[in-house]
Amino acid sequence: MNTAQARAFDPSESALVGIYEISKLLASPNRLEKTLAGVLALLSSFLDMRHGLIALLDSHGDPEVVVGSGWSEGNAKKFFEHLPERAVGQIVATKMPLVVENVMASPLFEGTDLSEWGPTDGQPFSLIGVPIKEGDSVVGTLTVDRVYSDRSSVRFDHDVRFLTMIANLVGQTLRLHKLIARDRDRLMQEKARLEKGDRVAHVEARLEGIKGIVGDSPAVRAVVEKIRVVAKAKSTVLLRGESGTGKELFAAAIHNLSPRQSKPFVKLNCAALPESVLESELFGHERGAFTGAAALRKGRFELADGGTLFLDEIGDITPAFQAKLLRVLQEGEFERVGGTRTMKVDVRFVCATNRNLEEAVQKGEFRADLYYRISVVPIFLPPLRERRGDLAPLANEFLRRFNNEQNVHLTLSESAMEVLNECSFPGNIRELENCVYRTATLARNDAIVDKDFSCRNDGCLSSVLWNGSRETSIGGLHPPSFTPLPIVSKPQAPPPPARPAVARAPVVEEPEAPVAPAQPAACPGAENCTVIETDHRSDRDKLIEAMEQAGWVKAKAARLLGLTPRQIGYALQKYDIPVKKF
Repeated sequence: MNTAQARAFDPSESALVGIYEISKLLASPNRLEKTLAGVLALLSSFLDMRHGLIALLDSHGDPEVVVGSGWSEGNAKKFFEHLPERAVGQIVATKMPLVVENVMASPLFEGTDLSEWGPTDGQPFSLIGVPIKEGDSVVGTLTVDRVYSDRSSVRFDHDVRFLTMIANLVGQTLRLHKLIARDRDRLMQEKARLEKGDRVAHVEARLEGIKGIVGDSPAVRAVVEKIRVVAKAKSTVLLRGESGTGKELFAAAIHNLSPRQSKPFVKLNCAALPESVLESELFGHERGAFTGAAALRKGRFELADGGTLFLDEIGDITPAFQAKLLRVLQEGEFERVGGTRTMKVDVRFVCATNRNLEEAVQKGEFRADLYYRISVVPIFLPPLRERRGDLAPLANEFLRRFNNEQNVHLTLSESAMEVLNECSFPGNIRELENCVYRTATLARNDAIVDKDFSCRNDGCLSSVLWNGSRETSIGGLHPPSFTPLPIVSKPQAPPPPARPAVARAPVVEEPEAPVAPAQPAACPGAENCTVIETDHRSDRDKLIEAMEQAGWVKAKAARLLGLTPRQIGYALQKYDIPVKKF
C-alpha cells in the first residue's frame, strides 16, 4: 500500500489498517533495530510525516538504542547525534505526549542543530512525541516531524492518539523481547552448566568402549590401557585392589572389549553365599539333588559358556571349595550337584579380591596352585586417594544419577568440592557415592554447600570407622593408617607406674624399697627410641600452637599433628577457633 492509497482512507479506517500492518511487523522474528526501522517506514504511509525516531532508554534514562527513518548500521550514529534530548527528557519526565507546532520557536530546541531535520530553506516544522511504556515506566520515545502549516493542528489530536497506540504496541514488543532474552540467557547458562557437568561427569566417553568408568587420571588411564591389551586374550585376569575401587566395572570392561562381547557376562560374589549354596550356583544341580531341588537348574558356568564369568571376592572361598574350583579352571569340566555327567564349558575367567593372597598362601589359607591359576594377569586398581583428579568427575556423576532418580536439579558448589577434596575416602568410590547421595538427600537448597555435609555437623562416622585401623596389605596395595583424633577426644590420665614385687624374709620384715617409675618398654633399635613425656597442655592449645606454626594453613597443621585436614576442620569448629587470614 502506497502513501496515496493509505491517505484515501477515512482517518479512523487508516489508523486501523496502520495498527494491523505494524502489529504484523512487530510479531515478525527480526532483529529489534530492523523491526523498529520498519515501523517508522510504515508510519510514513499512514501519517503526514517526514522523519521519525524511536529512542530506547536504559535503566538510567540514557538513550541506549536510537532508530530513525531509513535506519541502517552505517548511519545509526547519526540518529544519536541529532536526537532532540530536551524534548525526549520532557516526554520521559511527564510520561505524556508532546506536541511542538513550530520547533524553531520552541525553547526545547534552543541551541539544537536542526540542519538534519528541516529543509535547507529554513522552513519551520512541527514535532509530535509520545512515550513508549512498559507498565508505568517509560522505556523509550517515539517522535515524528512534519512541515509546519496553519492546517497542521487539525490532525494533531488524531495523530497523537494513533502514535500512542503504536507506542503501546512497541512497548509490549520490547517487554516480550526482554522476556525472551532473559529466558535465552537462562537457557544458555543452563546449557553451559549441563555441558560443563557432562564434560566432567562423562569423561568415560573419551574412554571408548569402557562403559561406566569415570575418570581421566593417569592411574585410571594406565589401567584402561592394560585392560585393552588383556581383553584380546583368553588368559585369566585377577583384579586386585581395595574394597570400593570398582572391580566389577573393570571386569565388565574386559568382557566388552574382548571378542566374547556378544556372549554372556555372568558375575557371582563368592563371599555372599555359603559353600553349599555357592556350589549349586556355580555348577548347577540335577532334579532331586537335595531338598527343594524340584527341577534341573543350570549353574553360572553353563550360563557363561562362550562368554566371561566374573568371580568377585574369590579370596574368601573355603579350602574345600578351592579344590573344586581348581578343576574347572584347569580342565573346563565339572558335574552338576547330584549329577554324574561331565559338562565341558568354554569360559573366560575374571576374578577379583581385596585380600593379600600371597599372605594367605603363606598361611595355608589359600591353595598355591589355585593362586597361580587365577593370577595369570594381575591388574591392580588404584584407590581413590591415588586418583584425586577423578574425584570431581565422580562426584558430579553420582549427583547426576541422584538428580535423575529424584527428578531434581542439585549442583555442587565450590565449598562442597573443597569438603570432598579434604576427605581421604578410605572406602574409595563406594564411600564417595554414599557421601554424595546422603548429602544430596539432606540438602536444603539446589546448590550443595559445605554445611550440608555430615562431617560439618559432627555426623560423619567414616573417621570413627577407620580411626585406629592398622595398616594392612589389601590386594597387594597398602591403605593409609588412620590415627585417632587426639584433639577431639578427652585426654586420659597416664596409668600409675607399676610397683615391683619386694622380697620378704620368712621371719624378719624389711621395709619396702623406694618405688621407681616404670621404664618404657624396649623397642627395636633402642638407640633410636626416645622417651615421650606427658604433654599436659589442653587440646585447644595444641591446635592453636600447630596452626600458628603452620601459618594457619590447615593442611600443614594436619601434617604437624599427624591428622587429616578434615579432622583439623572438625577441631577448629569444635573449639570455636577463628582461622586467621593473611
